[in-house]
Amino acid sequence: MLTADRVIAAALMVLSAYFMWHATALPIGWNGMTGGPGGGAFPFWLSAIMFVTAGAIIVRSFRIKFDNPDTFFDQETLRAVLVVIGSLVVTITLMPWAGAYIALPLFLLWYLKVFGKHGWTLTLLLTLGTPVFLFFFFEVTLKILLPKGFTEPLFIPLYARFF
Repeated sequence: MLTADRVIAAALMVLSAYFMWHATALPIGWNGMTGGPGGGAFPFWLSAIMFVTAGAIIVRSFRIKFDNPDTFFDQETLRAVLVVIGSLVVTITLMPWAGAYIALPLFLLWYLKVFGKHGWTLTLLLTLGTPVFLFFFFEVTLKILLPKGFTEPLFIPLYARFF
């Protein structure tokens, strides 16, 4: 598993550096004209955080002792990773048609209840609370519209209230 940790963390560091480089095409500092962060601020700083945490994973992997450092992935771990990747592909495929407010809660419902075997309280709280949070954070606060697919007519009354 140590080899897997190092390989994945290194790949995340490369991906983070790539994202940071592309984010600098937009302003990453405070934009005085709009009174908010520049368009590249969130991608840049989130990628920077991802870079630092991936680096911490690599550092940690050299400090810990592990039973079998030659094992990359056992079969159960590989299966779980592939199932989650498959479910994310289905979620991303659903986004243009069903929208973020349907696709993401369906993913969360599956991931928390079926895959993670969590209780109904946590599952419903996160499944119903996440789209509400996303709407207010992205659409109302940041004015970034998320894909809505066939549910877009349902948002017209909300747009009339908040915009």
